[in-house]
Order: sequence, then structure tokens, then C-alpha cells
Amino acid sequence: MDYSQRRKEQARQTEQAILQTALELFRAKSFDKVSVRDICRQAGITTGAFYHHFRSKEELLSYGFAPLDRHMEQALACHEDDSPQQRLWRILSTYALFIQDLGWELAARYYQRRLDAPDNASSMDPTRYTLRAMAQCLEQAQRQGLLPAGVSVPWTADFFFRHFRGVVVDWILHQGGYPLLPKLEQDYAFFQRVIR
Repeated sequence: MDYSQRRKEQARQTEQAILQTALELFRAKSFDKVSVRDICRQAGITTGAFYHHFRSKEELLSYGFAPLDRHMEQALACHEDDSPQQRLWRILSTYALFIQDLGWELAARYYQRRLDAPDNASSMDPTRYTLRAMAQCLEQAQRQGLLPAGVSVPWTADFFFRHFRGVVVDWILHQGGYPLLPKLEQDYAFFQRVIR
């Protein structure tokens, strides 16, 4: 690995450490009670390093779900041979548990930030691992004749993300007053009729 590659990898690791540390602190103390200095101290970095990667603590919220992709990749590892229905449930249940662990307050802040900056109205960035994994799962389902005729994979993936994001928003509106996973499981049981 040459110097520039090492620097890029080091920058990526620092950014990930900041994100992971911030999320842990936000869950433990709440967003408002955590300062940039708290994040830096816990991550073992300088405030200059923090501001090299993020303009503010609030900007972290825009990146707050980036660890979901790593978490999802680990959850799906070694499950390539599962049926599309099993992998789709693994994607949705991993998403639910990640959000539930994040906590309703932090999830609410993330979505509020998205609403305050509507420059990206798409359901999800198509380069993200989570959406690609769902699309691959649905492509396999389509090849096996499990999707209804005339239903496209991109539309179905987008539909699932819109619906299950709506379930998360409802959970936020109820201030995390019910466990998220059983609710998603109930809805997925209904959607399994779509994927025969």
C-alpha cells in the first residue's frame, strides 16, 4: 500500500471512529448532552481531526446511518445461500434492531435533519450496501419467479424502504413506545404474500 492509499485508509478509519464513538455517546447521554470535545476525548482524537471530517456535531446526523451498511454487511456474511425471503427478512430485521439500538430520539433527529435539508429526496443512495443487498435479493427472487409479473426490482426495493421507513417514523412518533422488531415482523409476514 503506497503513502496516499495509507492516508486514505487512515482518514476512513478516523471518520468511522468518530461516527461510532458519537453514536455510542448519543445513545448513552442523548444528543444534546454530548459535545464535540466529548466525542474527541472518547475517540482519542483532536478537535482539529474532528473538524477535518465534519463541520459540526449536527453534520454527524447526515452520516449517522453509515454504520448501518457495515452492520448489514456483517449480518449478511455467509448467508448468500439463504432463500431470497430469508435474506430479505435478515435485511429488515437487522435494520430494525440497528434503529432500535440507535434509539427513537437519535433516529428522530436524523430524520428531522433530512427534512430540514430536502436536497436529496431519493429513498436511498443506490451506492449504499443496504440498498444493493436488497436489490440483489429481489433480483434472485425475480429470477426464481417469486415476484409478481410486471413488478420491477428497483420499484420493489424502493417500496420496501419507503414502507419500513414509515414504520420507523411511526415508532419515533410513539417515542419508541413499542418494540420495533415485532412490528416489522408482522408487516413482513403480510408482504411475504407479495414474494410467494
